[in-house]
Amino acid sequence: MRVLVSTLAAAGLALAAGSASAGDFLALNGLRVAPTGGQEFHVAFGGLTGNDDFWCAAGDFVLRGRGLPPSTRIYRTTPPPRHAGEGVDFSLSDARATDSGFTRFGAKDKGLSAAAAQHYCPLVPLLPFN
Repeated sequence: MRVLVSTLAAAGLALAAGSASAGDFLALNGLRVAPTGGQEFHVAFGGLTGNDDFWCAAGDFVLRGRGLPPSTRIYRTTPPPRHAGEGVDFSLSDARATDSGFTRFGAKDKGLSAAAAQHYCPLVPLLPFN
């Protein structure tokens, strides 16, 4: 049974990777980010991922993918909790902002700066640098 589950999980990840469009951005942690129009973008599910992984990819996309300043605010627009196998939507506009999914004390709004979001990325990137 475990072999079947592992095989199905691997096949699902391969399908997800194969269905990525040419405009997708691959974040430092290996998650794919796809612009969805205007200031919105979607971070795709990538296996064993948690809230910090999605924020890492969002911050990395804003900083490296779009070249915006570290102070740029990012807002989660998919309300938590995220369901199994689903990605998370983000925006640079606070118009549809939902809870960040983090417990934060003294926060002035529901967003995080791009630098703070990218801070959730692993210290050793999963991607080779060329």
